Amino acid sequence: MQLKNTFSHQVYFWLNDKADLPKLIEGLNVLVPITSIRNIHIGVPAPSEPRDVIESSYDASLCVLFNNLADHDHYQVDPLHDIFREQYADVLCKRVMVLDSVDA
Repeated sequence: MQLKNTFSHQVYFWLNDKADLPKLIEGLNVLVPITSIRNIHIGVPAPSEPRDVIESSYDASLCVLFNNLADHDHYQVDPLHDIFREQYADVLCKRVMVLDSVDA
């Protein structure tokens, strides 16, 4: 099923210390109650067959779907997002990559 009317916010995290993965997952779960989120997926690299096109060096991922840009913007200023960023991502991660997309 093709998704329509969707703003996709994908975030990839590289930890300073791989032992902190449970703490980062705990932090990602802080985001779940944000009301503007339509769907949320918290993940780790899949055990895919290695191929040149597969990026699996990250430690955790977040995929959040919104109905529109306004809902995404609400998420960005929600206090729970600030807690996650300040108490988890900023402290635990050496790199964070964000990929946002909308319907083609």
